[in-house]
Amino acid sequence: MNKKNALKVEKLTKIYSKKSSNGIKALNNLNLEVKEGEIFGLLGPNGAGKTTFLNILAGTVIKNSGNVNVWGYDLDKNPRQVRSSIGIVPQEVNLDAFFSPRKLLELQAGLYGVPKKDRITNTILKMVSLESQADSYARSLSGGMKRRLLIAKAMVHRPPILVLDEPTAGVDVQLRKNLWGNVKALNKQGVTIILTTHLMHEAEEMCNKIAIINKGNLIKLDTTENLLNSIKTKKITFKVKKIIKISPESANGIKFLYNSDNEIIASYERKKNKIDEIINKVKNAGMEIYDISTEEGNLEDVFIDLTKN
Repeated sequence: MNKKNALKVEKLTKIYSKKSSNGIKALNNLNLEVKEGEIFGLLGPNGAGKTTFLNILAGTVIKNSGNVNVWGYDLDKNPRQVRSSIGIVPQEVNLDAFFSPRKLLELQAGLYGVPKKDRITNTILKMVSLESQADSYARSLSGGMKRRLLIAKAMVHRPPILVLDEPTAGVDVQLRKNLWGNVKALNKQGVTIILTTHLMHEAEEMCNKIAIINKGNLIKLDTTENLLNSIKTKKITFKVKKIIKISPESANGIKFLYNSDNEIIASYERKKNKIDEIINKVKNAGMEIYDISTEEGNLEDVFIDLTKN
């Protein structure tokens, strides 16, 4: 079954002009599609254009050119429908300290014109595990609760797409786990998730698809699995009784590095060499192996590889 596009961006360009012909290109001809039901990661170093992109979706930054289509609505022709199809969770916590979560969500629903009978305040509070704090002042909530309240606030108008900008910046490990649990649960209920993060392991764990942006350009867009499979080199570390160097002729393209504490690090290309071949080379050179550990490449490796130019 063909899934519909939650978001389609074509040739999106944003130039911040310094009153001269050569402005700063925050986004340069960006093309991407996010399908319904995906958890889609937008990765890139600081200043890559991620936040500009989200601000264009939110309507706070005006694009220079290109098309943005959200849930079938064109941003130029139907800005209101686009806004009602997206819930945006900002990076910084901006809550009124003197309202309770329930009151804040009711006010937000009012701003979106959601009639009283259609409001789902209790459901949302339950979704983000805040039902027991529903009537406390926002100022008395912990940092993690405030984060969850921001997600709740973005959901009062039941948008099919939830956008999270660096949702776990400055958040401790336990809280991050809870937050991701919440996000995954929302995704299971059919909400499409778009998130920006600069934490690679986070993207690797959460996203099924990833776009990598650098200096306003889309460098790569693929499934997380394909991106991880594209890593060419892997490493194996051997602890041996005594190092005997392996001649480059017999190494078959495997690079061996020798450390002083009887450690050998072999880096190899996963398409060319197999692990048992490498172990045999070490054994055949006459070395006694005490310990072997392997290191899988991760998304960080792909990222560094793609953004280093």
